[in-house]
Amino acid sequence: MTKVLLLSDSHSYIDDRILEYASQADEVWHCGDFGSLDVIEQLEKIKPLKGVYGNIDNAKIQAEFPEVNRFFCEKLEVLMIHIGGYPGKYTPLTKKEIAEKAPKLFISGHSHILKAMYDEKNGLLHLNPGACGKQGWHKVRTMMRFVVDGEEIKDLEVIELGPRV
Repeated sequence: MTKVLLLSDSHSYIDDRILEYASQADEVWHCGDFGSLDVIEQLEKIKPLKGVYGNIDNAKIQAEFPEVNRFFCEKLEVLMIHIGGYPGKYTPLTKKEIAEKAPKLFISGHSHILKAMYDEKNGLLHLNPGACGKQGWHKVRTMMRFVVDGEEIKDLEVIELGPRV
């Protein structure tokens, strides 16, 4: 079993609460818009970090993280794209990636809107953890955590970090 903390859109912001949740996980997955290398460095000090770059991330971050990250966690195939859309509203890049081989879990960020949706057509779960940072129009800072057990996702939780301001 692998405990995962899923976050996105930190926009250069990280605090002790995020780091405390990270310390409780086995892996941290960040779906882009890190905003700064400091966010990456602080998370990497605590746990292994997987992620993708977002539209605000500079060339240094883009050199460290891909635009599309496809990987396995245990037996679960994961696809992560910062600007990926959601079931019924996928971006062209996401449509292409899913058409080539649909993963069991598709993760996107960018919208700052927390979503957990099952895509029946493609047989996958879509997660967007919302935004854990303070930049943007969202009202509540959010993340998600869950457990990967083989190829199953269990114990999915929404973490509310409080108001954006």
